[in-house]
Amino acid sequence: MDPTPNKWIVAFSVALGALMATIDSSIINVALPHIRGSLGASIGEITWISSAYIIAMVLVMPLTGVLGALLGQKRLYLSSLILFIVGSVLCGMASSLPMLIFFRIIQGIAAGSLQPSQQAILRQTFPVEEQGVAMSLFAAVIMIGPSLGPTLGGFLTDRFSWPWIFYVNVPVGIIAVFMTWRNVNEPQDIRQANEKKSLLLRKNLDWVGICLLVIGVSTLQVMLEEGPSQEWLHSPRILVLGIFATFSLVFFVVWELYIPHPIIQLRLFQNRAFFSATFIGGLLFALLMGNMFLLPLYMQEILGFNATLSGFLLMPRSLIMIVVTPLVGKIYNQISPAILLGSGVVFFVVGNLYLSTLTAQSSFSDIVIPLLLNGIGLSCLLVPLTTLALSQIPRHELSAAAGLNSFMRQIGSAFGLTFSATFLTQFSMQAREALSGHVTGLRPEVWQQGGTPMQEQLALGRASPMISGSWLQGVVHQVHQQAMMVAFDKVFLLQGLILLIVLPLLFFLRVPPISKKEEVYVEI
Repeated sequence: MDPTPNKWIVAFSVALGALMATIDSSIINVALPHIRGSLGASIGEITWISSAYIIAMVLVMPLTGVLGALLGQKRLYLSSLILFIVGSVLCGMASSLPMLIFFRIIQGIAAGSLQPSQQAILRQTFPVEEQGVAMSLFAAVIMIGPSLGPTLGGFLTDRFSWPWIFYVNVPVGIIAVFMTWRNVNEPQDIRQANEKKSLLLRKNLDWVGICLLVIGVSTLQVMLEEGPSQEWLHSPRILVLGIFATFSLVFFVVWELYIPHPIIQLRLFQNRAFFSATFIGGLLFALLMGNMFLLPLYMQEILGFNATLSGFLLMPRSLIMIVVTPLVGKIYNQISPAILLGSGVVFFVVGNLYLSTLTAQSSFSDIVIPLLLNGIGLSCLLVPLTTLALSQIPRHELSAAAGLNSFMRQIGSAFGLTFSATFLTQFSMQAREALSGHVTGLRPEVWQQGGTPMQEQLALGRASPMISGSWLQGVVHQVHQQAMMVAFDKVFLLQGLILLIVLPLLFFLRVPPISKKEEVYVEI
């Protein structure tokens, strides 16, 4: 086996597995109605197919560093790939909802280590002067995967059947396993550091930290998933989940900072570049996932598009990112990261300001233009963030840092979806109440909404206060639609304004120049 394989072959090898993991986080969404009919599940029950995958994935992400030390980085990636393939086959063969949820958990456990491992392997494979290029490849995978998921899922479900959204992972996964086994090598210094760390972990495995992490993250995810539909703390269930999540995570942080051999290296956050880049990355993914949730809803609820057309109109953002992300990676070493990040903020905010002007009569171009601006902004943001986050991390800690970085992005995504849904509901209720106060039978312009028959009655002076059921339904529908439109515009505007708070944090992302010769870290 070639000890120094081509870096591009290594990049492609590890990208396949991580791409499958990101696609599978969203590919199932369009198939849920078909699965529900096939397995006889309720709407509330069927959502656990997605939730179980996300919860399992989030739990494993911060543990990637420990798992990599115990198994070895290459073995961890290969084991995760094989487990993901097995889980995919079992999901496609599931004959009941509990079986499918359980197999999705297996899939999620495997997927949780694929993204962080890919990030760490790319960081160790590419030379320091090409880290921007390496992280542009990683950024492309984690950004494009969720966008392609719904389109691919809809095609496979319509053309074949829902199990094929899982079976499609098998041939891709087998290729990824072979290429990873053949081309990915674990550097000698990383192997030595992991062996030393493994001995310490086996003697001092942090079971308390693992239990606190499982309880805290699981309850937090369930609370965020169900909170909007349960009216948050008005529900005893959500209140209990919130208490468990808060106390478990607080005790987890205190415990991990206290013990000598923690399961997760929270002290990595002492590095200001890692902390700032990870925090901004989590916020960015919160806004991105919220945006991806709102846009299809707007196109279907307000414009009346079907699911296929709505998914198609989201593609320009993915396509522009495929073009721009490698370019940003190439110029990363020639331009200050602060300039790239500032430009990304401007593009994203302008795109969202554009989205906040959408109406019920908006055209295709009114949607595509802001999406293109968003895509350029995301490319300018994500490449520097993923590069800077690991720029000052010792090589033997890269896997742990990448796991924490991925964990914060996923938690940010969960918060983004939850709060976008919550604000959309709240803003629409406020707008509906405000509009309803102006829609009364005493106003002629309200009567004119009844169409030609009602206008003829008005012209003859025979309009009656007795409003027909169909006319009333039409007025109520218009009020509801206008209230939703106002709510969409407000949330889009809020998303853009929230991103402006990252500008002061750019100061902390000024890292010293890195020499082309990387320092080797072996000691723990």
